[in-house]
Amino acid sequence: MTDPLARILDDLGVDWEPGGPGVHVVTLPGTHKLVTNCRLVIEDHALRVEAFVIRHPDENREEFHLELLRRNARMYAVAFTVDTHGDVWLIGRLPLTAITPEEIDRVLGSVLTYADESFDPLLEIGFAESIRREWRWRLSRGESTRNLAAFEHLRPEDA
Repeated sequence: MTDPLARILDDLGVDWEPGGPGVHVVTLPGTHKLVTNCRLVIEDHALRVEAFVIRHPDENREEFHLELLRRNARMYAVAFTVDTHGDVWLIGRLPLTAITPEEIDRVLGSVLTYADESFDPLLEIGFAESIRREWRWRLSRGESTRNLAAFEHLRPEDA
């Protein structure tokens, strides 16, 4: 028996591996969030889409969650949600008829875009103090700050 989703993923040239019966784990390379793993799960009547985005915030929880809700209003096929730990995921369900090359490409593109574009703003809202501590630690030891470039405005003046 052939797996139409596997064939589509191969034809699209995406990096994926089986994750169990009816589960396809796609690795999406990003710019801000370097990798987003997206699970495509074939259920009895739907295709479930799941992708971890970021862990629960350390601070500014209300602003963090409001940002997720604002972003949800503009999204296609998936929406931000939080699990029982408060970690953030993109979740969606599509009809099985959505398993076409065009729709899978569009859904994977949406997941990648939403995870990648939201990553730095969510980090800044939910982890600003941790980012400042990281700046201080790296500067005090002469470590590279290259991966903190997006947060130059959070660089402590006293560091």
